[in-house]
Amino acid sequence: MRRTHTSDLTHAVPGEPVRLQGWVHRRRELAALTFLVLRDRTGLAQVVVREDDAAWGAVPPEETPVEVVGTATANARAPGGVEVTAATVTALGEHADTPVVELWRPTLNVALPTLLDHAATTWRHPHQRARWEIAAASLHGFRATLDAGGFTEVHSPKLVEAATESGANVFEVDYFGRPAYLAQSPQLYKQVLVGVFERVYEVGPVFRAEPHDTVRHLAQYVSLDVELGFVESHRDVVACLRDVVAGMVAAVRERASAAVERLGVDVPVVPDDVPVLHFRDALRLVGAPDDEPDLAPAHERALGAWARETHGSDLLVVEGYPTASRAFYSHPDPEDPRWSRSFDLLFRGVELVSGAQRLHRHADYVRVLAERGYPAEPFASYVEAFRHGIPPHGGFAIGLERWVSRLVGAANVREVTLFPRDLHRLAP
Repeated sequence: MRRTHTSDLTHAVPGEPVRLQGWVHRRRELAALTFLVLRDRTGLAQVVVREDDAAWGAVPPEETPVEVVGTATANARAPGGVEVTAATVTALGEHADTPVVELWRPTLNVALPTLLDHAATTWRHPHQRARWEIAAASLHGFRATLDAGGFTEVHSPKLVEAATESGANVFEVDYFGRPAYLAQSPQLYKQVLVGVFERVYEVGPVFRAEPHDTVRHLAQYVSLDVELGFVESHRDVVACLRDVVAGMVAAVRERASAAVERLGVDVPVVPDDVPVLHFRDALRLVGAPDDEPDLAPAHERALGAWARETHGSDLLVVEGYPTASRAFYSHPDPEDPRWSRSFDLLFRGVELVSGAQRLHRHADYVRVLAERGYPAEPFASYVEAFRHGIPPHGGFAIGLERWVSRLVGAANVREVTLFPRDLHRLAP
């Protein structure tokens, strides 16, 4: 007999046999009835065991994997209007120990340390797993949009010889007796690969050894990186970013609609033209000094509220950050080199994306590395690529966990991270 998923049970013909597999989500034993709620990857189903059924007295405890064979029976009060009766229940493993949290309850009201310490089971809760269903749909939308735009998916090394990204600490590892580092970004590789494929993207982990202990920072997260060649300015990159975010939103609506409904997510509308504000104007708008090198979190929140009130948009691009405060490969504005052709995308008052047009001439890299006092050797192979013709290009990176946390309204990015790594946590 073919397996029936719980989501398909509603289409079963009453009286026909069905075979379900999943976990015992809830077991309620009454005098003459036992109600078993079975959970699989598609939803929940109700199984009714009576005194004269073979399964009477043999329903395993909650979270035990089981197979249920029985009869589809109409019941308007059951999930989907159909329940399973005359059932046999077979455990597909050892009886499960009682979880540290009651996963059958409608909401998972536990402290964050409990949620994270027992992630292998707490992720089973329908509300919790809905968060990653939204993440998975977002990843699909990211890839599908870029594939349709002629991009090639690539994968760069996560072990690198030198710490070549400025502005962030690195994790050093022993690489066969010599030091190596966990990559902070695929940035240098994706720029070089523009010279091969013209348009590239990558989905992969990045590592930041910054001693942040905040609700928005992780030591390891999933970075969605994009780089495209033959741009005229960073505005071409912003246009690509807009389409990517729109594709991610569309995929969430299409592929994770049940998760959206379960969590009550307010899915944003991506405008055709995302509002853009220059960095110097953003500082004035929030009342910050003109010489600030970056936006503080409070500034981002204020700008997010302004974008919502003024433009009706959850998204805001801030462009033109000071060249001196951005990465060395950021392209300065030709009309005023004090400002760069870089940008951040704020989503509901939090920085979600950083991007820019990059330098693409070999001589510019030689000059800027010298001006900033960076040693030439760690960048030698990277800079050498620009001797051989890299076109004007730019790109951006989206932090997946931060995107999902803002989307679902999580108070802490760790709530939407499968197994977070931060200043204190290295397990599970």
